[in-house]
Amino acid sequence: MATFVLVHGAWHGGWCWRGVGARLRKGGHQVHAPSLTGLGERKHLANGRVDLDTHIQDIVGLIEMEDLDKVVLVGHSYGGMVITGVADRVPTRLSRLVYLDAFVPEDGKCTLDYVVPERAARMRHEGERTGFVTPPLMSLWGLTEQRHLDFVGPREVRHPYATMAQAIRLANYAEAGTLPRTFVYCSSPATGSFDQFAARYRSDPKWRFHELKTGHDAMILMPDEVTRILLQTT
Repeated sequence: MATFVLVHGAWHGGWCWRGVGARLRKGGHQVHAPSLTGLGERKHLANGRVDLDTHIQDIVGLIEMEDLDKVVLVGHSYGGMVITGVADRVPTRLSRLVYLDAFVPEDGKCTLDYVVPERAARMRHEGERTGFVTPPLMSLWGLTEQRHLDFVGPREVRHPYATMAQAIRLANYAEAGTLPRTFVYCSSPATGSFDQFAARYRSDPKWRFHELKTGHDAMILMPDEVTRILLQTT
């Protein structure tokens, strides 16, 4: 049986993996879906000092304290920034990285460097004034059905801006760079921020590439299909 650590994206929390996590556990797999500092049930910890390093350490700490090994580490959206940093710090504890419509950052880049420019400008304007970024319309995630809106709407929270503005620092590519990697592109509707990674990895033999014709929040919209892809990584 495999060990999965599922890392959510901006404005979300561990709650967004409810359907996928239940399916994986039903198959006997070990699943951890923590909420990052300041988000989900940990929203009371939000403050202007929470940055990308904080979120990376959240996951490193989980892996080390639970003594996890051979982890399939999955990041959705902004979670791609986090899992990249985790892989740089504890590569020997991981077996594969899975980027679910997620950022795949280069050293010295921040989340905002990859976001659609007009959207990034709005996020900077709000974040520099308030220290937080409010969630966009849920339609950007492909969420339009009332049952999805009722599930996600009450749970989304403001996201700490510093996590998006801090550049990632990668120093261990010799080990982390050899980890097997999967990219899952959510193409219908696409958000516009992840097309660049789909174009880069679609034909790269070093990557497994999957396309799901669904919206960005695929773990909510298509939990069966996301689970199937994750099981192929074990």
